[in-house]
Amino acid sequence: MRLPDLEAWAIFAAVVEHRSFSGAADAIGLSKATVSKAIARLERQLGQSLFHRTSRRLALAEAARPLAERAARILAEARAAEEEARDAGVGLAGRIRIAAPLGFGVVNVAPLLAEFLAAHPGIEIDLDLSDARVDIVAQGFDLALRIADLPDSSLRSRRLCGVSAHTVASPAYLAAHGTPAHPSELTGHRLLAYANTTGPWRFRRSGAAEEVAVRPEGPLISNSGEALVPALLAGLGIARLPGFVVGRHLAGGALVAILGDWEPAAIGLHLLTPPSPLRPARVEALIAFLAQRLRDPCSDHRLADAVHAPADLPPPADG
Repeated sequence: MRLPDLEAWAIFAAVVEHRSFSGAADAIGLSKATVSKAIARLERQLGQSLFHRTSRRLALAEAARPLAERAARILAEARAAEEEARDAGVGLAGRIRIAAPLGFGVVNVAPLLAEFLAAHPGIEIDLDLSDARVDIVAQGFDLALRIADLPDSSLRSRRLCGVSAHTVASPAYLAAHGTPAHPSELTGHRLLAYANTTGPWRFRRSGAAEEVAVRPEGPLISNSGEALVPALLAGLGIARLPGFVVGRHLAGGALVAILGDWEPAAIGLHLLTPPSPLRPARVEALIAFLAQRLRDPCSDHRLADAVHAPADLPPPADG
């Protein structure tokens, strides 16, 4: 039986990650010639080109994209196996890469990471905060936190808790444009949309089977939930946002929740990891820690109190 060329697959993954032969060579401590030979060897074995090369640019061939994902998993699993073996004989140590929503990460995740690091001084954490979606495998993250109604995927997902959403507007906007009594009436209003949520807003009447879908169209769309808040406070439209984004403004009366008899689609706080079950002990320890500590902060009052600090500033968070 002919064994797969695992070294070539790992080098292929490194070239994809660093977008150049020389960058991959520097990162993994090999010569550029060795990297080039490994890619050529793999291309011969597969019978296809993996990259389009010019004097100025290296681009992954379209047909090679699925192979690049597999190569990334092969490399990640090999690293995880080695690290798991090392961790078994020593204390928790090494780097962990985490992706989290911007505002939620600043207020809810960063304090927990400080506590975790104090307990495990051998660990280093690389925390990437952004409301944009990330490709966990391709970008080399060990885990990610997302607040959404997640579609099916190959990632391993753990739902930590539910997160409520509210349809909100300012009293001034409602006084000027009227208060919708039914989701279908939203089509006549200016709707502020969260770009990271795909598809229409979906509503279900409490205690009934009736469902309504509304596609938001209005003067502002953003990939950050908080970026919509100033426009809401200025009376420019209606938005549907998580309770931790608008909780303080609802409590203070600057915003008003509408359509209270209609429940938006459920969203939740999810902890995602790459598909491989092999993980270093340090990553397993952090996953267990975050899963335990992030169960309670999903309640509206806790998140509202935590996320919205200064009363005169719109809050940071993810949708």
